[in-house]
Amino acid sequence: MNPLPFLIVETGQPVQPLRRYGRFPHWIRVAAGLAERETVVVNVEAGDRLPSRAGFAGTIVSGSAAFVTDRADWSERSADWLRESAHAGMPLFGICYGHQLLAHALGGQVDYNPAGRESGTIELELHPPAGEDPLFAGLPGRFPAHATHLQTVLRAPDGATVLARSVQDQCHAFRWGASAWGVQFHPEFATHHIRGYVAARADCLQRHGRCARTIAREVTAAPLARKLLRRFVGHARGLQRAAHHDAAHAQKRR
Repeated sequence: MNPLPFLIVETGQPVQPLRRYGRFPHWIRVAAGLAERETVVVNVEAGDRLPSRAGFAGTIVSGSAAFVTDRADWSERSADWLRESAHAGMPLFGICYGHQLLAHALGGQVDYNPAGRESGTIELELHPPAGEDPLFAGLPGRFPAHATHLQTVLRAPDGATVLARSVQDQCHAFRWGASAWGVQFHPEFATHHIRGYVAARADCLQRHGRCARTIAREVTAAPLARKLLRRFVGHARGLQRAAHHDAAHAQKRR
């Protein structure tokens, strides 16, 4: 059985000073442990059309500086595709904007976070259902993650299980159905990525009463958050193997 590639949906670009490290799909691919040949990138913000779901092991949706509430045409088309894919059972993993877009696609509410901009290395607190989740099971109840965002999921989709929160954000992660996840934090970020974002958003942080220098000094590594991307890939590969086995078994019975 040949492993199917993963689709990476590119919804935006990194801030200018960080583009020397590549684009979001590269950061995601490296953190997920995927070879370049194991991924297909579709830049929906630039107008690329989303392909058929067939032939992909799963989909990862990147972050963006765009706002879901702007209802851009490319964003709404992507939401339609994600809604259909989630209902079809395709493994999905949305990051930051991708998390919000998935929530919006499934009927949740996205808007500006009343607590203001969240930025830097934050502490995630897992809710009890995370202990039974395919991706979060076995992780400690609290661990660091990197985040930078103004908008958030104010209300998770009906039927979703909220898995994690932070001091500023009550829905930092959710699962909908058996294989669709959204995470507000950035598991693909290394410490130099989040420090770059804190510096780039310094003026915005100041307007929200926060000090970029202090936040930058408090940045730490977040290896457990980063591990979630590899767990998603492993989960999707397991589903692919199970489907292949079932199909082969059914063929033998004919």
